[in-house]
Amino acid sequence: MDKRLPTELWVTAHLRQCTARGLPVYVVHRGAAASGTVMVRIVMRGKGCKLLNQSRDSSGNMGWMDVFEGAAVDETRADQYIQRAIARDPDVWVIEVEDESGQNPFEGKIF
Repeated sequence: MDKRLPTELWVTAHLRQCTARGLPVYVVHRGAAASGTVMVRIVMRGKGCKLLNQSRDSSGNMGWMDVFEGAAVDETRADQYIQRAIARDPDVWVIEVEDESGQNPFEGKIF
């Protein structure tokens, strides 16, 4: 039996945490309530953005794959990647966070 939280509940809880910390956060695309994966676009005002895909390691621990290997890219390039991901898997959630430092506000290491 899978004891993971439904994605919608996980997203809602983390959106509230971001809001409590004063981080602007938005759901750009709503995925499957029970089991969609999460993609995070971190916008760094005037410096581009980073894109992370939720992933799990071989032990099942949640983490993040850095799509552009730590590089900040322009929002158009990130949007193109996101649109391709949604076309492949409409169940994916896309969350946008504004953070000038480019830090991921969610738990889990970056692979």
